[in-house]
Amino acid sequence: MKHTFFKSSLLILSILILPLQACKKNKTETKISGNNKSESHNMGQNCMSCHVSGGKGEGWFQVAGTVYDTLLSKTNPNTTVQLYSDSKGTNLKYTVQVDALGNFYTTEAIDFGSGLYPVVVGKTISKHMSSPISSGQCNSCHGVSTDKIWTK
Repeated sequence: MKHTFFKSSLLILSILILPLQACKKNKTETKISGNNKSESHNMGQNCMSCHVSGGKGEGWFQVAGTVYDTLLSKTNPNTTVQLYSDSKGTNLKYTVQVDALGNFYTTEAIDFGSGLYPVVVGKTISKHMSSPISSGQCNSCHGVSTDKIWTK
């Protein structure tokens, strides 16, 4: 009788604990978008509303967003986002590939310093942002209060 109670208690305890372990969020989990990968979701939304400390997303993103085509109606996959420390685009600091769904993201450490200048590189057009950014939450403004990020 004691043996059955012990087994039942262990079973109930493991059923209660395992889901808690599976939901644990890991800041150090590496998540980086790449051309032709299709692991992302929620195109156009602010990725960092979930992928931050205390959020529901896996990994804590440093830079994330979505790139669209020239009509701003479809995403533009497999392009690239570059971050420069100067407005002339001569000192490249970081490169993030856009995935097959049009999203880009990285959990790698990004030093924004006094600001970084983004450039979205497409097959035929590169789009430069003339003002520096100090946050990588690209979709918190683009598609909300400013035009969507796009290239061709």
